[in-house]
Amino acid sequence: MARFLGGVLDRFRKRRLVYAPNPDGRADPGEVVWTWVAYEDLPDQGKDRPVLVVGREGQALLGLMLSSNHERDNQPNWYALGEGAWDRQHRASWIRLDRVLRVPESGIRREGAVLERSRFDAVARILRKDYGWR
Repeated sequence: MARFLGGVLDRFRKRRLVYAPNPDGRADPGEVVWTWVAYEDLPDQGKDRPVLVVGREGQALLGLMLSSNHERDNQPNWYALGEGAWDRQHRASWIRLDRVLRVPESGIRREGAVLERSRFDAVARILRKDYGWR
């Protein structure tokens, strides 16, 4: 189960982003995994969704959730990521930039895909520019 780390990204402002997918069976930055994510307004409820791994904190992964909801298009703090192998229905996805999830590795249900370097770099540029990541 993914836990929301709360509020703004101040705690992560100096976090360094590195693209490092490695097909070793462990999730790495640049990979999309599936896990249960709690709703912000109903933390006891949630759903299984794809999450882009952007870092590690001990034995937990840090991730940003994806959504296939078209209403996310042009909404603040959401970036249009496009289609990917993580979605079996080939729907476009948007990634939420202002909600970092802490995901225990044991909470990952399946690996979805490796995000192409160019798309990871586009997300990283926004996190660096707008949220102070390194």
